[in-house]
Amino acid sequence: MSEQNNRYQKAMDRLEEILSRIDKSDVSVDELALQVEEATVLLRECKTILSETEKNVEKALSGLDEADKETTGE
Repeated sequence: MSEQNNRYQKAMDRLEEILSRIDKSDVSVDELALQVEEATVLLRECKTILSETEKNVEKALSGLDEADKETTGE
């Protein structure tokens, strides 16, 4: 598993923990504010990782298109 996948999975696992605690109403108002703040940071990290992954996939697919053009002579 790549470092990026590992970071994403850890962030998602932590988000699930936070949501579970919030759903159970197992947090005080002050703690809720901190949990929401942490969740926001984790969501930003996940979004960044997904954006980077999307760019990598697009780059790989573009490379395939270029290879196809070279093979077919277009």
